[in-house]
Amino acid sequence: MVKALTFKGDKKPPKKRKRVEPTEEDGDGAVESKQLITVNTNKEEADDDAWVSAEALSDISGPVLLVLPTSPPTSLSCDQLGKVFAQKVENLVEGLPDSAEPHDVRQVWVATRVVGSEDKFIFKGHHGRYLGSDKYGLCFATREAISSEETFKLHPVEGKVGLFNVKTGRETYITVDDSTKEGSAFEVRGDAEDAAENAEVRLRMQARFKPKHKVEKAEKVRAKISRKELEEEVGRRLEDDEVKKLKKARRDGSYHEAMLDVKVKGKHDKFA
Repeated sequence: MVKALTFKGDKKPPKKRKRVEPTEEDGDGAVESKQLITVNTNKEEADDDAWVSAEALSDISGPVLLVLPTSPPTSLSCDQLGKVFAQKVENLVEGLPDSAEPHDVRQVWVATRVVGSEDKFIFKGHHGRYLGSDKYGLCFATREAISSEETFKLHPVEGKVGLFNVKTGRETYITVDDSTKEGSAFEVRGDAEDAAENAEVRLRMQARFKPKHKVEKAEKVRAKISRKELEEEVGRRLEDDEVKKLKKARRDGSYHEAMLDVKVKGKHDKFA
């Protein structure tokens, strides 16, 4: 299920709590007293919703924020009519662009990789239309269909992790004009022939879509196991040190070896 985007400053939903009432039966058939367990899932959800920098082409997927190389930092945005413009980014830590998060849905694009390609992407705006650039270098987001004008190649900037050049279907680059007079809006264009510093775009994305984050989350889930599950697998009650040993082995990747040792030890104890 796809979750709605949330922004800093939005009212947080109430904490979700999971109620579990486990019972365990000892060897004599006596039932231990029930204990109410509450699990707070808000931290995991917060980690998923956090915005992080895309470090490689393989990272890019889902909602993204395209941070332009301006001072102060701005983002590539579009309004309901499809006008593309540079919008000031308000959610920053100490003004650093690598901490940028969107505060307005107009700043968010959904990045989708073109099938069969490693570096070609399309960007869908909040209003359901795609980012494009025409032969005059004008950027727009007015079309519901995809053509070469709505397809972009991304190239990592050499020596600068998290920065990408965005190349149009006409082999020109998306740039931002930072030579405008103070107080006037920055101009975004797609007709630059060279990839200069004003073509270096930072991609921020939701952590849930980053492969590295997915792997780390899967490892955390894999490491979680209850005492009851361990005892069911071993087939007997476990001592506290045995539970700690098995849980540590599950995190370290040596779970099966540790489980075998515990089972063998149990057999020895039984016939001692």
